[in-house]
Amino acid sequence: MNQTTQMHQISRHLTGYRQAFTPFYCDGLQEAMRRLKLLEFTIIGAKLAERCHRYLRDADLAIDYQGRRGPYDLVVTCSDVLVQKNIRGSRIVLVQEGITDPETAAFRLVQRHRSLPLWIAGTAATGLSDAYRAFCVASDGYRDLFVRKGAKAEKIVVTGIPNFDHCERYRDNAFPHRHYVLVCTSPLREVFRGEDRPAFIRHAVALANGRPMIFKFHPNEDMARAEKEVRQYAPGALTFRDGSAEEMIANCDVLISRYSSTAFVGLALGKETHSDIPADELRRLLPVQNNAAAANIAEVCRRVIADRGIR
Repeated sequence: MNQTTQMHQISRHLTGYRQAFTPFYCDGLQEAMRRLKLLEFTIIGAKLAERCHRYLRDADLAIDYQGRRGPYDLVVTCSDVLVQKNIRGSRIVLVQEGITDPETAAFRLVQRHRSLPLWIAGTAATGLSDAYRAFCVASDGYRDLFVRKGAKAEKIVVTGIPNFDHCERYRDNAFPHRHYVLVCTSPLREVFRGEDRPAFIRHAVALANGRPMIFKFHPNEDMARAEKEVRQYAPGALTFRDGSAEEMIANCDVLISRYSSTAFVGLALGKETHSDIPADELRRLLPVQNNAAAANIAEVCRRVIADRGIR
């Protein structure tokens, strides 16, 4: 949904063009795996694709699943770790989705051997496809990070990213709770990276030190398992499967997360923020708070369509 809502915001600044939207999709071997329900732990899986479809229908947006009615003059996407065959000849603008995965051994492998599929390294490999005309990123810190990883500096534009460019807006909300410790979980087990969830919960309980606790689960988690663990290790804590994590962060006193973009919201709003990423690194990467990211990205899109360069 983070990708979907960012694409929707950008589209509002490109109303002079005919538009179509699609949930993220795949082809070849990955498509066969999707049909066999082997990719349900990813955004390609049926559960998250249907969530995207529902949002698009509710917003009355044109849907062209898998871009079958193309080719299109421009493709705007939040992921290039898998570049679908039917868009490879199109102009592409890549938009950073949010925080990127840590650089594991799989990342170092694809960084050295570019013939390997980028998706095996997760979002750590974002920007390495070089299949795009422009790459819109969250901050100067992220520009430097992507260049260090191997992306071409001349293709990168610091625009900000729409869901994280004006975090102050989340303070105006109707979430009924205030002054609590919020724990935003990550689907590490679902993507086979592993996590000692009981230890994470116990760590959060220790940081809370008796204060009220709320757990907001990632939408791709095994919810029944996650709720059972909270009942066991943090009895009395409230749990939420749905709702705006950003609004919950705006009302909390302390935010605890793992590798999650929610840490940026906490930091931007001045919350005591705990994350697996060091605080100094988070501050360096923090998305620019310009309240203009969608408009900035739309201008990059117009320049790419017109073939006028990106700056």
